[in-house]
Amino acid sequence: MAYPKDLLSTRAIVKPGMYAVIPKDGLVNNVLPCLNGCRTSIVASPKMGASFVMYICDVQPGGGTIGSFGNAQGEEAFLYVISGAVKASGEGREFSLAAGGYLFTPPSAGLQFKNESSEAAKVLLYKQLYVPCEGFFPYLYSGNVNDIAYRDYEDMANVHIKDLLPVELNFDMNMHILSFDPGGCHPIVETHVQEHGMYILQGEGMYLMDDVWMGIKKDDFIWFGAYAAQCAYGVGTEPFTYIYSKDCNRDVVL
Repeated sequence: MAYPKDLLSTRAIVKPGMYAVIPKDGLVNNVLPCLNGCRTSIVASPKMGASFVMYICDVQPGGGTIGSFGNAQGEEAFLYVISGAVKASGEGREFSLAAGGYLFTPPSAGLQFKNESSEAAKVLLYKQLYVPCEGFFPYLYSGNVNDIAYRDYEDMANVHIKDLLPVELNFDMNMHILSFDPGGCHPIVETHVQEHGMYILQGEGMYLMDDVWMGIKKDDFIWFGAYAAQCAYGVGTEPFTYIYSKDCNRDVVL
């Protein structure tokens, strides 16, 4: 960082319990005991009302985990490579993850990663407490979004989706890629119990945050709490694409 060149301003907005938008230019570094050689920003946490924790992490050459990430009792963890490449592992299995690669580890297993290249990498990290379901349990899973075909979202040919994790009751959450062609939009204004943590991978869009429309662009982070009204449409000349988390496959616990 350096001296500002103009009056300080931001597009960031945080409504605890409802939603948040955190642009790239407002991110600050958080020193974490489990990471070394990383510039890490905690962009979603229970302090804002989220039931999970999400991080944006710039991993320098040689940087990575010290021990494990997401290995506390009951924690499940997820890593997604935005750019660059890392070597990741979980439950004793190793994976070479290039851009678009990801790894999910089941409760208490934890994951490890290291940037063994000469170039910086950028990753998303995610963890939450697993919600048990009798007769079901998640398992380690890895893949790359570039190997998954898009399918039409809600029968619309100009909005496309990919499921990163298996769609089955073993998993109490999923990660998806949603992509809007220019002019594509959600079919309705959604109001639902699920939370979302979103990272914009490409393009620009307009997003409804409860009762406010906001311009959103690449590298922005968005969090939606339960029942916040939301919808989006793509603008500009390229697809508006983001990765997002969603809790699923479980009833509400009283």
